[in-house]
Amino acid sequence: MAEHSRTLRKRIVNPAYAPAAGHDQAALDITAIATVVVTSEDPAHPIDNVFNNRHEGTSGWVAADNGEQCLILDFDQPQTIRQIALEIEEPEVERTQELTISISSDGGRTYRELIRQEYNFSPSGTTCERETWSVSAERVSHLRLQIKPDKGGKPCRATLTSLVLR
Repeated sequence: MAEHSRTLRKRIVNPAYAPAAGHDQAALDITAIATVVVTSEDPAHPIDNVFNNRHEGTSGWVAADNGEQCLILDFDQPQTIRQIALEIEEPEVERTQELTISISSDGGRTYRELIRQEYNFSPSGTTCERETWSVSAERVSHLRLQIKPDKGGKPCRATLTSLVLR
C-alpha cells in the first residue's frame, strides 16, 4: 500500500468570533448600516470601540454613568441576523452583570427578547466573558442591549468590549 502525502486544508480563526456551523458569513459593518444610540459613554472609552474588532486587553465601551444602560442599533434598512457574538471585560470590580438582547421589526415601537444572560466577574478570577449565539432574526429594524452592571445594586458602570453581528 503506497503512502500518499497530502497537505491538510485548514483555517485558523479566533474562537471568540468563529462563526457557528452553517453561518460562515461576514460580520455586519455596523458603522455603514446603522446609527448607534447609547445612554452614556466615558469619553476615554467610546461606543465606537465596540465595533472595531477589539479583543481581550483593550478598552471597549464603558458607560459614563453608574447604573443600567441601553445600547440600540438603529439599522438604516432591515437586517437578517444569524449570529450575535460579544465580549465583556471587567478587571476591577466584583459584580454580576445582566444583559438582555431584544429585537424590533417595527421601527423600534415594540421589542422581542432574544437573550438574557448574567455574567459574574471577579478580579481574582473571571475577568472576561465571551458568548456566541445562533439566532434566527429576519427584518430587524433595531437591536437593543440593556445592561444592568450589577444585579446587587453596587454603584458601577456597564462595559462591553466587542459586539459582532452576522
